[in-house]
Amino acid sequence: MAEKVLRQLRKIRDSHTRDKIYDSVGCLKSFPDCKNVKKLKDREEYRLRVGRWRVIFTESLEIIEIQEVKIRNGRTY
Repeated sequence: MAEKVLRQLRKIRDSHTRDKIYDSVGCLKSFPDCKNVKKLKDREEYRLRVGRWRVIFTESLEIIEIQEVKIRNGRTY
């Protein structure tokens, strides 16, 4: 994971939520057969929904790179 993503995860105060995000990211090993994953319109990125949180990532040649972890609001995408 990129340093930016690790910083964003450390800022999440609720350890239960943080653990849930880590577990959900682990499920990306079986991408594209994952639940709650959707391709973003007009972008090369995908999003993984974890409750109110969104994990933005890209996939190329079976390598998944997580771009951001943000709480869902009007400015998330």
